[in-house]
Amino acid sequence: MGGLLVHLRKFVAIVAIAFLCFGCSNAFLPDLENNPWEVVHLDTEATFSDIAFTSDAKRGWLVGSRNTLMETRDGGMTWSQRSLDLGDQGFTFTSVSFAENEGWVAGQPRILLHTIDGGDTWERVPLSAKLPGSPLLITALAAQEAELATDVGAIYRTRDGGQNWKGLVLGAVGVVRNMSRSPSGSYAAVSSRGNFYSLWTPGELEWHPYNRESSRRLQNIGFDRDGGLWLLERGGQIQFSPTGEEDDWQEPITPELATSWGFLDAAFRTPEELWVSGGSGTLYFSPDDGLTWFKDAEIDQVPSNLYTIVFNTPEQGFILGQNGYLLRYAGSQAV
Repeated sequence: MGGLLVHLRKFVAIVAIAFLCFGCSNAFLPDLENNPWEVVHLDTEATFSDIAFTSDAKRGWLVGSRNTLMETRDGGMTWSQRSLDLGDQGFTFTSVSFAENEGWVAGQPRILLHTIDGGDTWERVPLSAKLPGSPLLITALAAQEAELATDVGAIYRTRDGGQNWKGLVLGAVGVVRNMSRSPSGSYAAVSSRGNFYSLWTPGELEWHPYNRESSRRLQNIGFDRDGGLWLLERGGQIQFSPTGEEDDWQEPITPELATSWGFLDAAFRTPEELWVSGGSGTLYFSPDDGLTWFKDAEIDQVPSNLYTIVFNTPEQGFILGQNGYLLRYAGSQAV
């Protein structure tokens, strides 16, 4: 009888905690009144990795797994597949970037493509067998100038269209899960196991590793427009460091306690408006830099994980998923 009473008390305590939790203001988020995203489904099973546009904002390129290289000439409303003669080997294109009409595509295993005519023609750039790691992130900077980062944190710059490269970092950081570059040229990366993150700023010779701020493993890291950092953690948490400094991390935020889907990426459309994407069509919105949150319930129906958010301008944005799904920003929303 005493044992039954103990179990009954435990059950009552658990129920009480559950009611308290679900009574919290962010147990279930309110729905976004107007969904500003248009769902685009392309005829491919590829997972998309990155998207970029030429000086003409109408012409852009979408890259991903399965040698996927797609072109749009109407701002992303319609897309057509481009096939290149790359032999029998399959590639995953991880990054694409343009400066005016000069563009670059990086991918794995070890491939780099270059165009100077907006993508009418693409040439394969030879890579040294001594390159540490595989190309992960490419950034077009100016005519004939680009920066290449690998999946172990090696960073190189070319000023002659890829004929010669200069190393910017002496040591690698180790295999990374995600990597981001700020407009000022700083880099942030999360280790492959999510145990720590690392930062590098131009002029430094080494990456600086930092322990994670909580017990939860890290998923992704990125920059806001002012050089601050955001950090995604397992279990649907996000943290902010407005200055990007290690001692400036704010308390973790869990936008919706009742859900367990992990976050995969985040991006600011404006200095205050933040979007966060995740697994199984998860999409959250904050109009005030993370103070209040809404859920885009219409996107819940999209049968895809939403891996990458890209805003080329406040008016032009995309969220990239798997199995041929992507979202196109189609207008402002009313909250």
